[in-house]
Amino acid sequence: MVMNPLDVLSVGRISVDLYAMEPHVGFDGQQNFQKSVGGSPTNVAVAAAQLGLRVGLATKVGDDAFGDFIRGRLEKWGVSTDYVGTGNGKQTPLALAALTPPESPTVIFYRGPAAPDTTLTADDVPAEVVRGTRVLWISQGSLAQGSTAETCLEWMAMRNRDDHTILDLDYRPSLWGSLDAARDMALRAISLSTVVVGNRDECEVALGNRDPDTAADALIQSGVRLAIIKLGADGALLATSTERVRIPAIPVDVVCGLGAGDAFGGSLCLGLLNEWSLDRMGLYANAAGALVSTRLTCADAMPRIDELTTLLGEAA
Repeated sequence: MVMNPLDVLSVGRISVDLYAMEPHVGFDGQQNFQKSVGGSPTNVAVAAAQLGLRVGLATKVGDDAFGDFIRGRLEKWGVSTDYVGTGNGKQTPLALAALTPPESPTVIFYRGPAAPDTTLTADDVPAEVVRGTRVLWISQGSLAQGSTAETCLEWMAMRNRDDHTILDLDYRPSLWGSLDAARDMALRAISLSTVVVGNRDECEVALGNRDPDTAADALIQSGVRLAIIKLGADGALLATSTERVRIPAIPVDVVCGLGAGDAFGGSLCLGLLNEWSLDRMGLYANAAGALVSTRLTCADAMPRIDELTTLLGEAA
């Protein structure tokens, strides 16, 4: 038995991110960059930790100075690095973002043929930790390449259906050989999930349908307890077999749209673990995404609970 189970164990992609500071300037122009930590499941881990949850991250970095930088930042944010391994002889991935446009930046990944975070095996995290964590967060990007893909499915299959096993349909085309491969893997993972989160484009990849209500219906019929469809400027749809709510977006001046969905995910974990209503869960998750989009970076920008409460009070 795990004496002190994690609230959240997030699995998968990690990188050092370089954010261009000039809006509407592409990579063909002169830019200055701000360094941070990224990778969607890593951002979710940081977001959840900033909200006071006990969080671990299962991933691997390179044996380089960037890997040391990442570990130091994660520890500062309160994310356990017990399961952050090192890929010997490998380099930590990089991601560069240009604000073209700020709402939907252009991102270039430098990950090499076998990024360290694609090499996780089942032995990298004890089975009792995987079973004992209150939320297991799996990003679809973690299902794309290397041994990490089958490892994630194995970990998901270990879980009791009463636990929170969350699949984020985070779809990055550059990680996949084909759309069919991404859909096949998504369907395998959906069958092992209790909660599925995705935007309209990601639902179309995974389910072949981008209509929010139809996608939610398909997920619920597959056995998912909670389906969440992110609607961008239109807010979010949260659906169970007995309840369905739409939460409007909070209007903000966007600086960088990257990381909004990951902040949404961290707040979602908080709401699930505190058994919030769908309305409250959606309000806080939308607020987290909105607040991060007013800041340049992702992991460094993840909000505290008092910041979300303040924003919701101002928006009321």
